[in-house]
Amino acid sequence: MKVKAFPSLVPAAGKAETVASVPYDVVNTEEARALAGDNPHSFLRVVRAEIEFPDETSPYGDEIYERSKANLDKFQDDGVLVREPVPCVYLYRQIMNGHAQVGITLACHIEDYENDIIKKHEKTRQVKEDDRTKLTDTLSANTGPVFLTYKDVDGIDAFVGSWISSNEPTIDFVDDVSVQHTVWRVEQAEASPILNGFQSVPVSYVADGHHRSASAARVGKERRDANPDHTGEENYNWFLAVLFPASQLNILPYNRVVKDLNGLSADGFLKQLNERLALDSNGQKSPEASESMCVYVDGKWHSLSWSGVESDNPIDKLDVSVLQNNVLTPLLDIADPRTSNRIDFIGGIRGTGELEKRVDSGEWAAAFSMFPTTVQQLIDIADAGEIMPPKSTWFEPKLRSGLFIYTLDD
Repeated sequence: MKVKAFPSLVPAAGKAETVASVPYDVVNTEEARALAGDNPHSFLRVVRAEIEFPDETSPYGDEIYERSKANLDKFQDDGVLVREPVPCVYLYRQIMNGHAQVGITLACHIEDYENDIIKKHEKTRQVKEDDRTKLTDTLSANTGPVFLTYKDVDGIDAFVGSWISSNEPTIDFVDDVSVQHTVWRVEQAEASPILNGFQSVPVSYVADGHHRSASAARVGKERRDANPDHTGEENYNWFLAVLFPASQLNILPYNRVVKDLNGLSADGFLKQLNERLALDSNGQKSPEASESMCVYVDGKWHSLSWSGVESDNPIDKLDVSVLQNNVLTPLLDIADPRTSNRIDFIGGIRGTGELEKRVDSGEWAAAFSMFPTTVQQLIDIADAGEIMPPKSTWFEPKLRSGLFIYTLDD
C-alpha cells in the first residue's frame, strides 16, 4: 500500500471535544441540528451545513456547500482548527463498553483505490456520492476519514503498542455516548515503522466509508485529468483514512423491520416461516450464533435457524442473504431492499428494544434480529470481487469527524 504522513488540520488544544462530531451519514438533518445545538464549533456545521438553513432547504443546494466552506474557513480564522507544523501519523484509540481498538490515521493513495488494492464490498448510492464529491471539491479537504481494515502486521502492532505505552496523548475525551477517544501524535521522522510496514501490506478493505472513498477518488481523478503537469505526488492524489487491524474490529448486527406481511396474517406468516426455516417460539430476542435469527411479530419473539448453506459464493452464506432469499423475496415480495420503501434497517447499537418499539407502534409489521456479519466474511466477499447485500455490517464505535482534516491543496 501507498501511505504517507501529512500535516493535518487538527483541533486546537482543549477544543477536540467541542469540535468532534458524529459522521455525517449516521444522523438525519433534524438529529444533526439537535446535536450541534448552540455549539458554534461543532464539526456538523461543516459536514452537514444544512442545519443552519430552514427545514425546507435542499441539503444539496450550492448555498449549503458554500456555507460548509465558510464555516471551515472560520474555524481556522478563529484558531479553533490549527495546522500541524510537520507531517504526522496519528494513533487513534476508541474504547466502548470495554472494547478497545487502535487505528492509524494517515493518507492513502487514490491509485490503490482505483486498482483495488483498497478493496470495496458495497455499492454507493449516486446521490450520496455526488454530495460528498461536491463537498470535498468545494472544501478541497477530506473532512471525515475512511474506515479501512487490514490483516494484522506484528511489526506495526508492536510499534503502536510501544508508542501508546510510553507517550502522552494529545487528545483524550469521552463523548456523549460514553465512547472514549484518545489520540497520540507521531511525527513523520519517528513513524517509519508504520510507514514502511504498510508498504508490505498487499491489500486493505473499506470497512465503513464507501461514499467518502469514492468521492475522494473522483475528486482526485478530476484534478489529475485537469492538471497537465500532474506527477502523482500532489495532495489531491491522497485521501484521509484510519486503518485498523482486522482482529480488533467490532461488528454489530444490522437488523431489519418490514412494513407489512404481504397480505398474510401473523399466524400465516409464522406458518410460512416454519416451512422454510426451523421456527421455535421460545421468546429469544437475539441469535447466539450464525445460521440463526430472531423475528418479532404480533408482540412475540421467535427464533429461526437453518443448516449451513452449500455454495461457492460467500454471499449466499451470509445470514442476511438467507433472510433475503427465504423470507423477504418469496414471502414478502421485497425483491430489492435497496429501493423498497417497505423495509428499513436498524443498527444493532439501538438494540432489540428499538425493534419492539417500531413494531408495537403499528407502523411496522415485523422485525428481524440478526447475528453480526464477521470481518472474515467481509474480507472473503471483497477478495472474491463481490458486493455484499445492503446494510450487512454496522461497525461500532464510529470514528469522530473533525479530529483530523486532510487538505488537497499543495
